[in-house]
This record gives sequence, C-alpha cells and structure tokens, in this order.
Amino acid sequence: MDFFPFLLSLIFLILHLSGRRVVEAEVNLQKHHHDHKGIISKLFVFGDSYADTGNIKRGLANSWKHPYGITFPGKPAGRFSDGRVLTDHIAKYLKVKSPVPYSLRKLMPQHLKYGMNFAFGGTGVFDTLNPGPNMTTQINFFQQVIKDKVYTASDINNSVALASVAGNDYTRYTVTNGSVEGLPSFIESLINQTITNIIRIKGLGVKKVIVNNLQPIGCLPSMTTSTSFKQCNETSNNLLAFYHNILLTQAVTKLNQQTKHHSKPFLILNLYDSFMSVLNHPSTHNIRDELRPCCVGVSSKYFCGSVDENNVKKYLVCEKPKSAFFWDLVHPTEAGWHAVYNKLRIMNALQQIHD
Repeated sequence: MDFFPFLLSLIFLILHLSGRRVVEAEVNLQKHHHDHKGIISKLFVFGDSYADTGNIKRGLANSWKHPYGITFPGKPAGRFSDGRVLTDHIAKYLKVKSPVPYSLRKLMPQHLKYGMNFAFGGTGVFDTLNPGPNMTTQINFFQQVIKDKVYTASDINNSVALASVAGNDYTRYTVTNGSVEGLPSFIESLINQTITNIIRIKGLGVKKVIVNNLQPIGCLPSMTTSTSFKQCNETSNNLLAFYHNILLTQAVTKLNQQTKHHSKPFLILNLYDSFMSVLNHPSTHNIRDELRPCCVGVSSKYFCGSVDENNVKKYLVCEKPKSAFFWDLVHPTEAGWHAVYNKLRIMNALQQIHD
C-alpha cells in the first residue's frame, strides 16, 4: 500500500479532528449515576475474540479445536488462545469467576452469579466478515436477560461491563475495498457507534463500563509476516490505531465530563500502551518470542488448528507457549495476556473501576 495516500488521509484526519465534533449525541447520564456502595459482584462482557470465552458454536471456529486451550483448561474450550484471555484477567481483578458465555448459560446455571459474557469471536461494532452478532445485538441479548429477570436491579447496579473492540471492523473495511480516503470517516463512525453502545450499556444500570482502545494492530503476526515477524508495521500503528485511539479518548473524556458524579462511569483500558510496553521489553515479562506466533499453519494455506481431509494436523506449535506473546496470527497467548494484565495493573489502569 502506497504511503502517499496514507499521508493524505492523515492530513485529512487531522483537519477532521480539529473541525468536527467526535460525538453528536446528547446524552443525559445523570439519572443513571446513583452512588452504589455495594462491592462489584458481576462482570458483563461484550465484543470479540479478545474477550470471548466460548460463545461460538463448536465446529464454527478453531477455538474449539486442538491445540487451543492446551495451557488452560488443558483442552479446547472456545477461547482464542492457549489459555486465559482478557475477560479472565479482568474477572480475576474483580475477584469473581469468569462469567458464563451467553451461549452456554442454560448448561452452566451455577455460573450465572458471576455475570455473563456476550462476546463472540470475529464480530465487531458493525457487521463483519463473520456471521456472529455485532455489539448492538449483544447488548440486545443483555437487555433481554434483564427483562427475563435473570438478574435483579441490585445485581446490575453492582456490576462492571467490559466492551472489547479489537479491529475486526477494520479487517472488513479493508477486505471489502474500503478506500484509504474514506478511512477517517469510517473511524469516526466506528467510534460514534462504540460510544452509543457504551452509553446504552451504562443506561441498563451497570456501575462502570470499560472499553479498550485499539491494540497496536501493526504488531500482530498477521501484519508482520512479510518481515518474518521481526518488526511491527508502523504505518498501521501510527495512522489507524493511533487515530482510532485519539478519537476514542476524546469521546470518552467528553462523556465523563457530562456527569457531575465524583467518579468516572466510563473507563478506557489502554491496550495499546500495555501491549507496546511488553513487546518493547519482553524479557521483563519472561517473554522470549515477542512477535513470532507460537501456533502457525504449515503453509499460508493453513492456520493454527487446521487439519486436512484425513484429519492430519497442518499446524506447528512452539515448544514453550509460556515464552511467546502471540498464540496465533492475531491473539496473545495466556502468557501474553498475563503480561498485559500485569502492565495494566502497574499503570493503575484498573484502579478507577473501584473509584
């Protein structure tokens, strides 16, 4: 991809940022800001594969195939990693068990008390290349669960929501020949819809809503294959991720300013800085392979978890997943997520949840 059109889009986006409001909607947050002193007892999760813990049906994703889940729980369980993902670590921080996947709620009723996970791998803020429910539909599921009285108003008031947006919308934009020139307006529409979504989640009664900013997508193995996983694609990081995150920060800051409540109801989880900190100082986190994925297809035709028509595996797994940051072409390992989580704790990024 030529850099000159990207430069033009960058200039356009800077002008765009200075001349237009990021979020148009007027919202009345005051009525939802009663001070709930109860401890946080539940986690509700929305989003994509960075947060999904088993919503996609078996057979529809490699997350249910070996070697996914080899570190935890020891077999494939629907997580897009060798083990625990972002949801599990946020739940650990809140001192609750990882919430039950929405698709499995009737099979695991004993886990309902920890909340519910509506995230589906491959989905996005809008419809993506995957047929799963987008975030608007996921929130509809949440609304129906509340309507069905699975949870009381007190349950919801003492809960936190996590909204994961990891970039599947941008993949669809690229694959469907979205132009570089049209990227700034697409980023803006994506942020506006994200803000609409988190306002709606908050309006259903949860205490706080956490939304992550975009990770350094230029460092994903899918973007670094051309350099044999040696260096990040700085164009993707500096233009797409950087400006997505600027818009998100501006919009969330504005939302928090609209309430006179002493604590901020909306919290940004800075995945960009925490990912980059680990990738730039891997040995500090006991990571040896920072950009090379642990599990890959034997050729570009195959992926982690692929088998041929004779059920012969067509993938390779590294010797030490605990030393790798990335599990496959897109997702961190359990060790990678743990390092990111530890960095978020050091940055005090999660402290505001309890404020």
